[in-house]
Amino acid sequence: MNPRFGRVLTAMVTPFRSDLSMDYERAGELARAIIESGSDGVVVAGTTGESATITMEEQARLFRAVREAVGDKGTVIGGAGANSTAECLELCHYAEEAGCDAVLLVAPYYNRPSQEGLFQHFWHVAENTRLPIILYNIPGRCAVNMEPATTARLAQHERIVGIKEACGNLDQVTDVISRVPEDFAVYSGDDSITLPMMAVGAVGVVSVAGHLVSRQIQQMVRDFLEGRVAEAARRNRSLFPFFKSLFITTNPVPVKAALRLAGWDCGGVRLPLVDATDAEVQRIREAMDALEEGVDLPRRA
Repeated sequence: MNPRFGRVLTAMVTPFRSDLSMDYERAGELARAIIESGSDGVVVAGTTGESATITMEEQARLFRAVREAVGDKGTVIGGAGANSTAECLELCHYAEEAGCDAVLLVAPYYNRPSQEGLFQHFWHVAENTRLPIILYNIPGRCAVNMEPATTARLAQHERIVGIKEACGNLDQVTDVISRVPEDFAVYSGDDSITLPMMAVGAVGVVSVAGHLVSRQIQQMVRDFLEGRVAEAARRNRSLFPFFKSLFITTNPVPVKAALRLAGWDCGGVRLPLVDATDAEVQRIREAMDALEEGVDLPRRA
């Protein structure tokens, strides 16, 4: 099965100017560069895009700016999750109006809904939007784990077509895949376990490292799918230190530092996040310098 939105999607940072206002032009440039360097598409205004500290109006403009910049060159998925069902639905409508191909909806955070609450939340949104929905399960951020039985119930809705699974538990991933329809796309939410997840049936990854090494991740995925498992494993081991360097502190702090080192200054992060320390930047630089093939993202002209 070739997933409809691609196998390597990059969860894109949100570029800010020096005063931390939104830089829509840079967002469009970055989205194009990421796709041209190997990603099948981008996720806009997700966790990596600092969705928690950008306004709904900013998200709406960001969806439009990236969609216009990318055109038909790649997939654009709008991060439209919220812990309010009404707000989530409003963001989905913004993504519809912008022409996004789908929305990524994180499990409601902080209010810790029950499994039935999760089901009702996502089902209600699916009933009231026209866009395909990719669920996003990340218990470490949301304080709630969407159980495989709940995912399987939601997978019965025609508009709920996949999940970004970042539970970090291969048993749970295997359980999910064993319960959902064959055409339901399960993506890894963690770069470092993409290959193990594909071994149990995942289709690809929603990646942070894809900002800089999309082409290399694509090659790893292709090697695995075409039976060159040892080569895929070798490439995964080669990329692993870089994958881990992007999570030495809270995402997206490290990847913004890595982008700056690669010639793509996308600004700082909004409070309560703070920029990487000198020591953290040095660790990221060392991981980038150790990449066998360097970075795939071209420097800005």
